Amino acid sequence: MITAYHRPKTLDEALALLAQPNTVPLGGGTLLSRGTADSIHAVDLQLLGLDSLRVNGNSLELGATLTLQSLLESEHCPEALKSALKLEAPLNIRNSATVAGALVSCDGRSTFATALLALDSRLETRDSDKKSLVSSLGEFLPLRPRGLITSITVPLNVKLAFEYVSRTPADKPIVCVALAQWNSGRTRLAVGGYGKSPMLAMDGTASDDVSTAARNAFHEATDDYGSAEYRMDVAATLAKRCVEVQ
Repeated sequence: MITAYHRPKTLDEALALLAQPNTVPLGGGTLLSRGTADSIHAVDLQLLGLDSLRVNGNSLELGATLTLQSLLESEHCPEALKSALKLEAPLNIRNSATVAGALVSCDGRSTFATALLALDSRLETRDSDKKSLVSSLGEFLPLRPRGLITSITVPLNVKLAFEYVSRTPADKPIVCVALAQWNSGRTRLAVGGYGKSPMLAMDGTASDDVSTAARNAFHEATDDYGSAEYRMDVAATLAKRCVEVQ
């Protein structure tokens, strides 16, 4: 239950408020609108100008409160990332949900987080001491440290492929695979569809066996949606497809 509402006009004011107990940021509101028995204070971020999207050299810089739909509709958004965004949430949710909120609240079935993990995306966060910290998404996901994400940087000079399998076209994937390749030969493979967050299966070279890496990532991935054996076989096939379309 939201028992107090704040609408700061500056980032410093927002950070001071968020340092208080039981206080959470309000971006698109798709999570807080679900309601909770706990008493919380909401800090609305909409006046802070964090909804930008701009190209900076070989990178795409996303403001934390940019909506998923705005990113999807951008001419600068890679096609494979658009495919992942369409699976992340239905249109009405994408119109409200923010890129930072989607990462903070994601689980292992998040197609958006899986794609950004493969791309080795970077997050800039600010803490209550107003210190700025840049970290990789891979560092952020396991612990989800307290702090306010202000921007996300996605590389554009990378080839990205995305494949998935789900029960129906509208379902979150049982298995999804994202493969990013740099001109240098660096190759990152991220897999999703299981657990608390997507998993990085490989960060190596194009000559490495991506199918084996995808298979190994799911060796204990059994839940109500599928067995580990099924996911291992499917992940290997999807990873091979990603290599073929690069």
